[in-house]
Amino acid sequence: MRSQILITGGSGLLAVNWALAVRNRFAVTLGLHRRSVSLASVQTANIDLVSVDCLVAQIQDIGPDLVIHTAGLTSVERCESEPDLAWQVNVTTAANVAQACARLGISFVHVSTDHLFSGKESMLDESAPVSPINAYGRTKAEAERQVIDSNPSALVIRTNFYGWGTSYRRSFSDVVIDGLRSGAGVTLFNDVYYTPILVKTMVDAVHDLVDLKASGVFNVVGDERLSKLDFGYLIAREFGLERELIAEGSFGDQKFLVCRPRDMSLSNSKVCSMLGRRLGGVGAGVGELHQQEINGLVHEIRKL
Repeated sequence: MRSQILITGGSGLLAVNWALAVRNRFAVTLGLHRRSVSLASVQTANIDLVSVDCLVAQIQDIGPDLVIHTAGLTSVERCESEPDLAWQVNVTTAANVAQACARLGISFVHVSTDHLFSGKESMLDESAPVSPINAYGRTKAEAERQVIDSNPSALVIRTNFYGWGTSYRRSFSDVVIDGLRSGAGVTLFNDVYYTPILVKTMVDAVHDLVDLKASGVFNVVGDERLSKLDFGYLIAREFGLERELIAEGSFGDQKFLVCRPRDMSLSNSKVCSMLGRRLGGVGAGVGELHQQEINGLVHEIRKL
């Protein structure tokens, strides 16, 4: 009998990609709130993240061996303008799910972010003290703290992923690909750095950590630090698109965006040491992203 997993935030980009990546290995249930989705070989269930007692009952009904919490408010601008909502969605719900899983003795993975630092240093490891500079980062940092306090065996994943988006939520790579294919072009920052990882690669690493009964904070990111601009150039080359349609921009010139860290790069040495392998650079990941399109996976996601 296959192990069962429950993924919260089930209509989100990460949850959908996660379900598609593992549905052949696990019995997957997507936990939904407002939006409904339908994927082949994937179950869905409406869940209430507001009450711990309700969550305990709902999780018992579903019967998962593992709960993965991907629900969250990821819009930096909206978190800044609606801090109470950001706290409710990013902190309270994460703590609730962590506590429910602790009560039930069920393995729990909380997906965090790389948006936790000032952006003045590169390739930080898990020991670096958090220093968020906006509401989004502050709520995600507090979520990590509360998750670990309420569920010490929880696995907290800091990441920055890319993959195919849905019809209602495009990914960053979608924006680049669609902009270049349409001829409209795209402007990408030359002064914002990160260590992106393909969703499937990240998912495989997380499940390997679960199998090893790992707990605590892990940076599950790619091996390579690069700018958003350089990421776009790699996309253009892999997909055979016009590099000249990518305009070079600077975050420093943006006057109306909420403050963000300029460097979000993280070191993945800890996870690589535990797993005994590297997680790969962006070139290989973008190549696999392209192969997913060729194999038709993108059509199942984008029809949602």
